[in-house]
Amino acid sequence: MKQPLHVLYLEDDPRDAELVQETLEAEGVPCCFTRVETEADFVASLEQPGFDVILADYTLPSFDGLSALKVAQRRRPHVPFIFVSGTLDEEVAIEALKIGGTDYVFKTRLSRIVPAVRRALREAEERGERARAEDALRRSEAYLVQAQKLSHTGSFGWDVAAGKIYWSQETFRIFDCEPTARVTIELALQRTHPEDRAAIAELIHRIASEKQAFDFEQRLLLPDGSIKHLRVVGQPSEDPSGDFEFVGAVTDITERKQALEEIKKLRDLLYKENIALRDEIDKASMFEEIVGESPALQAVLARVARVAPTDSTVLITGETGTGKELIARAIHKRSRRSSRAFVSVNCAATPTGLITSELFGHEKGSFTGALQRRLGRFELAEGGTIFLDEVGELPAETQVALLRVLQEREFERIGGSHPIHAEVRVIAATNRDLEGAIAGGAFRKDLFYRLNVFPIEVPPLRERREDIPTLIEYFVHRYSRKAGKKIGSIEKRTVELLESYSWPGNIRELQNVLERSVIVCDSDVFSVDPSWLSLEGSSAAQTEQSVARKSPAQEKEAIEAALEASGGRVSGPSGAAAQLGMPASTLESKIRSLRINKFRFKSV
Repeated sequence: MKQPLHVLYLEDDPRDAELVQETLEAEGVPCCFTRVETEADFVASLEQPGFDVILADYTLPSFDGLSALKVAQRRRPHVPFIFVSGTLDEEVAIEALKIGGTDYVFKTRLSRIVPAVRRALREAEERGERARAEDALRRSEAYLVQAQKLSHTGSFGWDVAAGKIYWSQETFRIFDCEPTARVTIELALQRTHPEDRAAIAELIHRIASEKQAFDFEQRLLLPDGSIKHLRVVGQPSEDPSGDFEFVGAVTDITERKQALEEIKKLRDLLYKENIALRDEIDKASMFEEIVGESPALQAVLARVARVAPTDSTVLITGETGTGKELIARAIHKRSRRSSRAFVSVNCAATPTGLITSELFGHEKGSFTGALQRRLGRFELAEGGTIFLDEVGELPAETQVALLRVLQEREFERIGGSHPIHAEVRVIAATNRDLEGAIAGGAFRKDLFYRLNVFPIEVPPLRERREDIPTLIEYFVHRYSRKAGKKIGSIEKRTVELLESYSWPGNIRELQNVLERSVIVCDSDVFSVDPSWLSLEGSSAAQTEQSVARKSPAQEKEAIEAALEASGGRVSGPSGAAAQLGMPASTLESKIRSLRINKFRFKSV
């Protein structure tokens, strides 16, 4: 059933209102009329929703139709307003239409009322649809502007033939241009970073001639000196008339680039620290903590406490096995670098030809076997501490590179052409007499002075015998727990035996003897087999210390004598290393640094 037409009718004669209603209904337009005569009633009725059309007489006793039109325009501007009057002249009718009236019908020609109402309703519906479409368009444009602003993405259109370019509001903002600026290729190139300008100009020319889709990145250099990174994408479009243009988008990816760069730095740092961690994770340290209260040890710890908060280079000296690396770790742990990597390098354990690469890294293809770029230990220790153990065994060319790091705080990878800044603290250690090595030409004097900024000498265990009982308890508890054994006490005779021994291998030797004894212990009373404290081994270890403290000439003479006695053999029970009481790798390093030809001692 058709819904009735709700009509507000301003009319003082009820018969005229009835006649209009009858005329509409006779033409199939059912109506529901609300008739008012006064201004007050008219205004009150306008406050009620639901009227489809307003009809009004022009002349009323206390109110006129023109005034009613103005009121309706303010309160219900979208409702059609039709004059139905017998006194409306043509000039007044035209004026009424100008200020918003929809139509007028003379009472003497009421047959026009039906088409007039139908036309007014149709036009009102069209105006409503147009208004809704315009409102939706405004909302869409507002959403698009906001979306472009939030995503830092502007749009553009480029009519290549006409040379016209359209930029959205966000594109103007990205290029830091006023919205009133005339957009041209020259303006875009003017904002382009000078280093990219020639390449971008060539790219634009190729895009215009090939008419292909494009996707590239570029940099802008803005008037304030800041740099923006953009991604520009576009595709060709051609309308039915053959007009050709590009439509595309410009995205400000500066924050993304900066974030990626930061991620890359953090990833590289994590990579470096992971490598350092993997190198350290399975390495057995000499101690889990520093143990002992002897005056000799306390003096060392006092020096550690003084130097740790600084960034000064430290040179730690002492016999083999005294815990020089432990002291280095204590310095690192108490420094401002403690949250970063501690990277340890044994300079004597790495072949001479590879030590420079080990420390400073190399580029891919820099030498035979360099199949990829490798980061050196100095890069892995970035922001942290690098510990150079047995630094006295470094070959001459590596000493020069290390000196540069200490002096200029930079180095280059092997095969590299750009210096790399070294934000690393250097702690070095040796059991050699470096001053004697300097006199013999095996160690650089200037490097020694750079390393010896803050010297710390670690005393041998025989000079801190009062710490031996504490160390015994510590290591026995540590290794018995590890072995799952319960040891209730330590044999007094064992303690006296260990206190009387000279410990040429220092803490390391004590640690090994105690671990071995725990393994073979079958009771809850701990004891050590006296035969394990070899006097021969003690003599050999003392020989090693005496060799290390000789001048290079004397050291060379002692090594050559040992090689001659062993027939040129370095390792093995009868080798020169065993005679001198030092590791074979250390002896090999000394042979290289002292330029000894071990092959001339080979037995024929």
